[in-house]
Amino acid sequence: MPRTFAYLRVSTLGQTTDNQRQEIAAAGFQVEPQRVITETVSGSVATSQRRGFVRLLDRLEDGDVLVVTKLDRLGRNAMDVGGTVARLAEIGVRVHCLALGGVDLTSSTGKLTMGVINAVAEFERDLLIERTQAGLARARAEGKAIGRPASLTPEQRRLAEQLLRDGQGASAVARELKASRATIRRVEAATRGAEHR
Repeated sequence: MPRTFAYLRVSTLGQTTDNQRQEIAAAGFQVEPQRVITETVSGSVATSQRRGFVRLLDRLEDGDVLVVTKLDRLGRNAMDVGGTVARLAEIGVRVHCLALGGVDLTSSTGKLTMGVINAVAEFERDLLIERTQAGLARARAEGKAIGRPASLTPEQRRLAEQLLRDGQGASAVARELKASRATIRRVEAATRGAEHR
């Protein structure tokens, strides 16, 4: 007889999993309390990095059923969700997502659904990259500076270069210019690189 597990996740301590429990019960899934795994962890954390989910994986066996209310409970993005569902399917676990009408994501219909979701996610990612590249190109064409603003003004940079050439250490120069040591080390490296050309 297959066992049914529920994975409930919230992002912050102020949130509760009560609504997820009620949705699962209302959908007709009867999950014994010891098979309900609740976790408070950001959705941006991959399932492989979630303690509760990793413990759940250790308990799941061939023929078991895992119920979630939404796909985002299972992963940070469509690719992560797809990988998690595939890993569960490999061990013979069926995954039901209530937000998708309770479809078993490991069934042929579920695989089709996941394929469409993955294709849409990839399409959105490609559009985002295209829009970003177009925006950067437009900004460059308009003469706008791209990237982080310089940590030092041109005068400060010249002073840093002079102080370094005069033998002062990076820490002393950083203190004098009220800049980070990393910034002064980059100036030092650039100065050395220019001298070797």
